[in-house]
This record gives sequence, C-alpha cells and structure tokens, in this order.
Amino acid sequence: MAELKTKPTSTSVADFIQAAPDPVRREDAKALAALMAHVTGEEPVMWGPSIIGFGSYRYRYESGREGEMCRLGFSPRKAELVLYVLNASPEQEAQLARLGKHRTGKGCLYVKKLADVDMAVLETLVRDKLASMDARYPR
Repeated sequence: MAELKTKPTSTSVADFIQAAPDPVRREDAKALAALMAHVTGEEPVMWGPSIIGFGSYRYRYESGREGEMCRLGFSPRKAELVLYVLNASPEQEAQLARLGKHRTGKGCLYVKKLADVDMAVLETLVRDKLASMDARYPR
C-alpha cells in the first residue's frame, strides 16, 4: 500500500502562511488559522505540503485501509481558500445559504476571500464540523 502524503510535518505554519505571494490570501490564512485554533483549542500543524490542520483522528475504511488526518483544516491555494469543514448535514445546508459567496465540493468549501463571507456563519460551520468529528471519532 502506498504511503500517505498528507501527514503532519515539521514545516512552520507561520512560515508557510508568510510565503503566500498574495497579501489578501496571506491575511485570510492568518484569520482562518486564528479562528480554527480558537474553536478547536489546538495549535495549527502543517499536513503535507499545503494543508493547515487542527487536531487529528484515526480512520479505517471497510477495505482495511487506515490512516490519520486532521480533524479540520484549510489550504490557502493560489485561486481560493479550501476549507475542510463540510459534513453534509441539513443544518450545514441552511448555514451555507447564509454564508455568502462560495462554492462546495465533496467535503470542501471554496472561498475566494474571507471578505465575501459572513464570518459568524463560517465560525458556526467550523464548530459544527468539529462537533460531528468529535461524535464520530471521540478524542
């Protein structure tokens, strides 16, 4: 079985954020890191080369494949911020309707810039995702 690439690294989160070439993306990444650290009570850790994660959990698929991943996190990519905070709950659908300008993918929330979204709604989404992770994967 291939080794997982997305695992905790010793790369400095602050250095990674500071290296972002776009000043808006850099400031948004700082704000997201602060929000997620506040909600989780965890310090940010780099997962692989580009994900800033908070906490961790172990998973095991029916196939027997298993691994470890951050409980929640985000990646300040060139085109947009990718937040790993969706859990497909009906409550989140209602919150997403109030969030502001965004798009979604399987488990991911994509935002061009934080100025486009309601930060209180975003914090609720982060809290809900953490609660669903805690229920499914107790600490």
